[in-house]
Amino acid sequence: MSARPRVLLLANETNPAVAECAVEVREVARRHADEVIQQEANGDALPADIPADLAIAIGGDGTLIAQARRLLPTGVPLVGVNVGRLGFLAEFDAQDLERHAAALFGPAPPVSEHMVLEAMVRNAAGETTYAGLAVNDTVVTSGAPFSMIALRLSVDDAAGPVLTGDGVIVSTPAGSTAYNVSAGGPIVHPAVEAMAITPLAAHSLAFRPIVVCATSTLQIEVMRANEGTSLIQDGQPPAPLNAGDRVILRRHDRTARFVTNPDNTYWDILLDKMRWAVPPNYRR
Repeated sequence: MSARPRVLLLANETNPAVAECAVEVREVARRHADEVIQQEANGDALPADIPADLAIAIGGDGTLIAQARRLLPTGVPLVGVNVGRLGFLAEFDAQDLERHAAALFGPAPPVSEHMVLEAMVRNAAGETTYAGLAVNDTVVTSGAPFSMIALRLSVDDAAGPVLTGDGVIVSTPAGSTAYNVSAGGPIVHPAVEAMAITPLAAHSLAFRPIVVCATSTLQIEVMRANEGTSLIQDGQPPAPLNAGDRVILRRHDRTARFVTNPDNTYWDILLDKMRWAVPPNYRR
């Protein structure tokens, strides 16, 4: 990256809070960049050769995750400026950008690499009916009429259990603090290359979440489905699943590149944002 980078600003300014924040972010970026290129924060693909050295996305964690998927082919690192509720991945505000300008807009911003899941669905005839990516998680969910579904799991072609219940979450380490942890799954540090497999309301007292190596290939065969049974990646529009479909999950060959806030460690964020290990309110 040159001494003064070219910055890509990604924002949906129809949101008043985003538009207000974008004014400050643009001012900071223009002071420290050779050029500021603006794009809407939508789902359109970005060219792999987009002339940018650094991207800034304004919004919540959902916006940041969506923009990370868009940026994946480019390798451009992404700064998240939070105007959402939590800001687990979107670690900055406009003041942070200015305070850490030398590092963020310098030749080597502090970047954390996060693994990405790629999913493919093949039907009973072996035809590919869906392919997509997830930075956080891939979920097979029962859907209407919400009776139990049955899924056969296998890892690296080794036969695994049959899960009957509401479905299953497969999360990356970055996504382990999202839907996964709400469903009782483990928190996985982002530096760990792994996938967390967490059942949703399994009809079994013994079906516990498990963490597998990121180099593994996971297959989920749909043995019994509902009309609304679906595959959902990062909350994107659902892909319908039918009995006989197979969902194949593996680590994508590229990583999502998030710029980290030098003021924070992962443990700081976990304690502050997620209230991890907060003790009970003991009586005095």
